[in-house]
Amino acid sequence: MRPPVPGPPEKRKPMWGWIWTCVVLAVGAVAYRLLVLGHWEQTSLMFVGLPLALAIGFSFTPPAKTITGGIMRGITFFLLGLGILLIEGFICILMAAPLFYVIGLVVGMIADRKKVQREMDKLRCAVLVVIGFTALEGVVPALSFPRENVVVVVRDLPAGMEEVRARLAAGPELDMERLPAFLKLGFPQATVIEEVGGRWRIHFAGGEGEPGDLWVAVREEGPGRIRYVIEQDDSHIAHWLDWHDGLWELEERPGGTVRATLTVRYRRLLDPAWYFGPIERYGVRKAAEYFSDELFRGLGHGS
Repeated sequence: MRPPVPGPPEKRKPMWGWIWTCVVLAVGAVAYRLLVLGHWEQTSLMFVGLPLALAIGFSFTPPAKTITGGIMRGITFFLLGLGILLIEGFICILMAAPLFYVIGLVVGMIADRKKVQREMDKLRCAVLVVIGFTALEGVVPALSFPRENVVVVVRDLPAGMEEVRARLAAGPELDMERLPAFLKLGFPQATVIEEVGGRWRIHFAGGEGEPGDLWVAVREEGPGRIRYVIEQDDSHIAHWLDWHDGLWELEERPGGTVRATLTVRYRRLLDPAWYFGPIERYGVRKAAEYFSDELFRGLGHGS
């Protein structure tokens, strides 16, 4: 009987793959800190350029099965590192994670094609050229999109004009249990609303960042019109958007009711616009709806 032929020796996973992963993570952490120090943390360099660089860097590592898997693993390590080391808050990581994974997935899926694997150098150059312009949004004015936004919320109130104006003058009593789920993800929350020296002080706490105050003053007031202007915002929300003003327009309707229209104007500070624009608009709308509902809660029902 012939002795069994020994099979090929089992290939050991090269240690340099993990070493390279650590190198990419370290370079990514340094790049992140440089972007923050250069005040580019709100631009597409942070949310497009950095994940693109990480994805290309991780594509050099020898993956267990696919290049895509290796890229996703590396990006996960990077995001976990930001959170564990308290470099960035939960809500920022949560908002940015989809961008990191989508860019990593695109690079990985292309790189996993056999034809492209033989031409990885050309791939990396092509991806950099195509996506590089997107990564410059917020850095180069010519590549930036309009930042001014307007959100409108309408409420039909079962009360007269005098009662509605009295509610506007008194301000809301906020119930955090009624806060929309989206605003509970880790955003700062308004805990105190009070009138101080003819201005409204809204204190924000919770979420990430230090507690801060939003100062609001009445700049225009008429029979059916009240405009509030944001004088100062020391809350962490100022890192994401810049509030301009809020305008209440009151219209008497048939049956002794009032239609109250709240128009909120703000400036988007985060790039890219195609990603953070809809997110910020949704968040502002939910905040305006919550504020309106709390302000007029129980109106016309004796409470």
